[in-house]
Amino acid sequence: MLSFRASIVIPALLLTLSSAAQAEKIALVGGRLIDGTAELPLRNSVILVNNGIIEQVGSVGQLAVPEGYRVVSTEGHDVLPGLWENHAHIQLTGHSDYRHWQANYRDRFVDEVMPAALVQLLLAGVTSVRDLGAPLEDTRIIKQRLAEKVIPGPTLYASGPFIQWQVDDWQSGYRWAVRNQQDAVSKVNQLADAGMDIVKLIDQDDMPRDVAEVIVQQAHKRGMKVVAHSHKPDEIRLGVEIGVDNFEHTGLTTAPGYPDDVLTALKERTATGIFHGLMFWTPTVEGLWSYQDTVANPEHLDNTCWHRGLKADTIADIQQSITKPGHLSYSQLVPLRKPTLKRKIEQLKEAGVVMLVGTDVGIPMKFHCQTTWHEMAVWVDDLDFGAMETIRAATYWPAVMMGVQDRYGSVTPGKVADIIAVRGDVLKYMSLMQRVDLVMKDGVIYKQDGKVNEQLLPPSLRQ
Repeated sequence: MLSFRASIVIPALLLTLSSAAQAEKIALVGGRLIDGTAELPLRNSVILVNNGIIEQVGSVGQLAVPEGYRVVSTEGHDVLPGLWENHAHIQLTGHSDYRHWQANYRDRFVDEVMPAALVQLLLAGVTSVRDLGAPLEDTRIIKQRLAEKVIPGPTLYASGPFIQWQVDDWQSGYRWAVRNQQDAVSKVNQLADAGMDIVKLIDQDDMPRDVAEVIVQQAHKRGMKVVAHSHKPDEIRLGVEIGVDNFEHTGLTTAPGYPDDVLTALKERTATGIFHGLMFWTPTVEGLWSYQDTVANPEHLDNTCWHRGLKADTIADIQQSITKPGHLSYSQLVPLRKPTLKRKIEQLKEAGVVMLVGTDVGIPMKFHCQTTWHEMAVWVDDLDFGAMETIRAATYWPAVMMGVQDRYGSVTPGKVADIIAVRGDVLKYMSLMQRVDLVMKDGVIYKQDGKVNEQLLPPSLRQ
């Protein structure tokens, strides 16, 4: 039984931690602002944040800091909207054996794995995340804990389980099979009723067309977005026809590019985007592009940033599973796929799709604390994307895709104060994104001068 003294001290501690996480009046002063819109960067910026909302934006000498605001210097930094990770798996964290992971960690997802993934994303500058494939009840609980601020993390947009035609027994916790139209409507409603934001389709070309159509129709009726795999040409063909909002990945095979009729269908869809909605695409290319580099030099896998929030035996199990990156059956075809990536990206650009930064993080060797900046750097350094284009693909356009651009995606007045700062010129050196110096989420600073405010995190998530 707790002593009388302990019964007072523990609630007082909880009150202290709760109070410390409250938004305050903050002025971010001095940095170059890249606000996520098409506007030019603003030098010597002043950003006033009040109760978690961006109140005013201006420049030094033009916008004075009112009394009562705590000034936080961003001198020498680029200041940006918080990043979006558009293709995450927060129930996974880099282990190479999916069957083993599902069998042995299912009861750890809610209390260990998913909170660890979320805090790692947040401290890497990711303030919004789309989680595309996890058990429904686990996801519902995590969304509730985030909303109640029991755990810290990005704003979470989630699909819950994948929806597909057939599912292996060992996958049934996070993938749902559909049998017919009625079953499809029932499952979409179950996801919506549990608070999911997205329906994720895979192998939609294996379904009867009427079943795939009703999934998209019911999802849109319930206010949900639909994302779908695009590994096979028929997945894309059908997806375009039935109104999928966002395609994921660039294909699992060594085909040198997309067929002409697929590109024609995409061009026709993008030509009518203002009437039928923009066509979004999350290519998830960095893991493929960099795989052989990881085999040659796996040192970044030893970065302990991905240990945060995980138990010692979990860490050890992940480590042993990726000891030999070149041995993983998951990746044996990747060296033959890499030469196809540039052409596929060029084709998607030519087709006019709006591309989003996402990484498939959580899959083997892809850790939540590293992967988003890896993708951004490869886009700029290797795949001929502009730096500003890449930043907008990780900030503004994801908010548009999810229909929340009135609250997120840019550092402009009236938006939620999800803001990061990076020392140096990210428009010239995108790899600087690996060291986010300041992370503000909902007006609360979780990281400043590169140091984590550990007191804002539950003990299990501290280092």
